[in-house]
Amino acid sequence: MATIGPGTRDRRPDGRAAWRRLAAATALSTFGGAGMWTVVVALPAVQAEFGASRSEAALSYVLTMVGFAVGGVLFGKLSDRTGIVTPALAGALLLATGYVLIAAAPSLPVYALLQGALVGTGMSASFAPLIADISQWFDRRRGIAVSICASGNYAAGALWPPITQWSIDQWGWRSTHAGIGIVCLCAMLPLIACLRVRLDAAPAGSEPVAAAPAGRLAVSPPVLQALLVVAGVACCVAMSMPQVHIVAYCGDLGYGAARGAEMLALMLAFGIVSRIGSGFLADRIGGLPTVLVGSALQGVALLLYSIMDGLGQLYVVSALFGLFQGGIVPGYAIIVREYFPAKEAGFRVSLTITATVVGMAFGGWFSGVLYDLTGSYRAAFVNGLVWNLGNAIILAALLIGRRPARPPAPALA
Repeated sequence: MATIGPGTRDRRPDGRAAWRRLAAATALSTFGGAGMWTVVVALPAVQAEFGASRSEAALSYVLTMVGFAVGGVLFGKLSDRTGIVTPALAGALLLATGYVLIAAAPSLPVYALLQGALVGTGMSASFAPLIADISQWFDRRRGIAVSICASGNYAAGALWPPITQWSIDQWGWRSTHAGIGIVCLCAMLPLIACLRVRLDAAPAGSEPVAAAPAGRLAVSPPVLQALLVVAGVACCVAMSMPQVHIVAYCGDLGYGAARGAEMLALMLAFGIVSRIGSGFLADRIGGLPTVLVGSALQGVALLLYSIMDGLGQLYVVSALFGLFQGGIVPGYAIIVREYFPAKEAGFRVSLTITATVVGMAFGGWFSGVLYDLTGSYRAAFVNGLVWNLGNAIILAALLIGRRPARPPAPALA
């Protein structure tokens, strides 16, 4: 009988190699997530140089989200076939190449296309596919591991905006983009090398159909996937209203854009706390109840936004909103791992999280449309509450129809 050495045991789920991998993946996500935040910070400088309108300049953000959404699904499918190293390496190269080429962009359309096709697509490999990979390395602590990995995106939101703005002030947006591309590539390549370690194969038939707290759902896998996509869109249409428009909302109320930016930073900081806390909760009660709790609390925060507009009140509600909603998106990855085979995790996690990106993009745009039609954000908050209710109904229906997990089959004598 073969013995299991320390190195072999180390590469089992929840082992020391799994935690080292989690640290590398979270750092990789922090560098890879730069593109989502630098495009927002550079917007005024890019707009000024090309003499464009705000809506024309904002197209670069829209295309970045499109590249992020499409790339996430493609890289997720690739990771199911080859493992995470190949898509992560391809994503890093696309990201770095995009930043360097953007530094020489001759026009705003070229800038926007490079931002979407290269930077947006490249950064997608370091989010959903990476989360799916980490979920394979943990069983008992899968919830907290997925949540920590997903926090890399929020950490990027805390790290890159001040660095980018300082660099633009010092050297201009073109040199800043070239520098970010070089820094990201130099940092990401060693981190990707850390992901080359393979997980030890489990004995055939040893993987459970669902985790212990999950049970069995009363819907087929295709229907469940479709419902998760719809739920992901709905929750993030609701989520987008404060995240996308809080700065403009504070300006309308007379508090100034700087106050709104502070509230956004506060929201993201508490979002990190929420993601990690929700991971602990998911390890105890499962992904589906955890996401439902987050959705219900997000609805409470949106209601508070709609009835409170004092400066101090908005700071408190923004902190609560971040604390309530931060764990929702990574919770979908946990649900996928509980109810679908591990070999499909890359594609299904990426597809579900891509739906949340679509919800954020549509919700941010539609909230602006409602503002233009009504002259205030009240209708936009009501719209968010309606979408949030739809999300909660889907999750509650799945939870109510859940059946107890089948007991393990008795061992043959």
